[in-house]
Amino acid sequence: MSVVKVNLNNFAQEVLKSEKPVLVDFYADWCGPCKMMAPEMEAFAEETDAVKVCKIDVDEAQDLAMTFGVLSIPTVILFKDGKETDRFVGAREKDGIAQFCGE
Repeated sequence: MSVVKVNLNNFAQEVLKSEKPVLVDFYADWCGPCKMMAPEMEAFAEETDAVKVCKIDVDEAQDLAMTFGVLSIPTVILFKDGKETDRFVGAREKDGIAQFCGE
């Protein structure tokens, strides 16, 4: 599955109402660590069907970043049944992302 781009308009449908756990990457195009992690998130998304992988540009969706207390990027939040269950801040490689998701 590919990474789904999420914004305020589709957040509820893509993340909160998802039947699968959702991994949300809060990022920005100008962020170096975000750029390093992007291909790792893509690779993880392609290898798993158990977790939906989404990304939110904090410059385009500042309201969502504020709602979830995103102060540093990249911040990655895991949602299950519409609720945040865990998060990490900083870049990780694909294996670290998979481990974080319990895969």
